[in-house]
Amino acid sequence: MLVQSKPKIYTLDEYRELEETAEFRNEYRDGEIVQMSGGSINHSRIIRNLSRVLGNLFEGQPYELFHNDLRLWIPRYRRGTYPDVMVIEGEPVFNEGRSDEILNPMLIVEVLSKSTKDFDKEDKFRFYRSIPELREYVLVSQYEFLVEQYIKTDSNEWLFREYEGETATVSFASVGVQMSMSDIYVKVVFETQETEVQEEN
Repeated sequence: MLVQSKPKIYTLDEYRELEETAEFRNEYRDGEIVQMSGGSINHSRIIRNLSRVLGNLFEGQPYELFHNDLRLWIPRYRRGTYPDVMVIEGEPVFNEGRSDEILNPMLIVEVLSKSTKDFDKEDKFRFYRSIPELREYVLVSQYEFLVEQYIKTDSNEWLFREYEGETATVSFASVGVQMSMSDIYVKVVFETQETEVQEEN
């Protein structure tokens, strides 16, 4: 009978030290270190498109955009993670005075993959909701023209919106800007399109 060994438990300082020299980014989950899965080319393209267009739209506005090389710390659940895109209003608030862990995103965007979509929609969203400043959570599919959006109301309820199709326009409510679906998916090739091209060749 095989007995699974318990995962090693690390302190937050041990995790931070390892992360400074790690070849791949890792999440911290209340003592456990979990390696993040690698992203696909579509995943990278969508993050690039969001960062470019939203960054331009924020010119002259009190918003600053960061993508997935800056760590978010979630105190209530003792989680360190790297959202695909984060937007902060005003100045970033750093955890324990560090320059690599922030606490106060108002908008988080995650690009869904098959391996992480359920976690991103359920557990991770629950963790993110504990962030007082968070007002909007957006999930972007990399397999079709599909964006799912959760918006926090003044009564602390979360409203759900869904955008489908290449002609749709996504309204990022918390920052008051819009982005066309076609801009989000510039150069993204869906799996069915790739299969059709391969079959033609």
